[in-house]
Amino acid sequence: MKFFTKPGSELADRVPPGQHLANGFPVLTYGETPQVATATWELKVWGLAAPKTFTWADFMALPQADFTADFHCVTTWSKLDVKWQGTKVTDFMQAIEVDPKAAHVMLHCYGGYTTNLALPDFIREANFFAHTLAGEPLPAQHGGPLRLVVPHLYAWKSAKWINGLEFLEEQELGFWERNGYHERGEPWAEERYSSHY
Repeated sequence: MKFFTKPGSELADRVPPGQHLANGFPVLTYGETPQVATATWELKVWGLAAPKTFTWADFMALPQADFTADFHCVTTWSKLDVKWQGTKVTDFMQAIEVDPKAAHVMLHCYGGYTTNLALPDFIREANFFAHTLAGEPLPAQHGGPLRLVVPHLYAWKSAKWINGLEFLEEQELGFWERNGYHERGEPWAEERYSSHY
């Protein structure tokens, strides 16, 4: 079986330039895969926001929903109609207090990974925190127990193993952004790599 197939013209409006459709759900991770139990998991909010810490029970008490979204990796594969469960970013934002001066957010993850988003790219109706994939608890290799999913940007922005949100006035670059990747990562514009390199 071929792992990747070229999308037909009928999918031109769903598959960005240079992408191929994946059979299965490839796993790409830099470094070790963190193993985090829900009993000890935390999500902390700080920076230009009132400090707050969510336990797993706190997070699961937020509004929950089903999501179906396309997923585009910068390494040129896409997976369509991925089914998740979790909490909308817009619902999560109702549970915290953010300073009006905040214009960016740095996502922090177990294992030390970071990635940056401009606030308008973070607070979108289509974005969500996911804890379930295809009806099963999100596996560690896919970012469990909780990851962010940002369907309109390349998947390195959909931070796995998320455990912190640092709200900022000025943009700071995350791990891959400091190492040559584009600061935003919009698939339809093929924003794969930084113009500074």
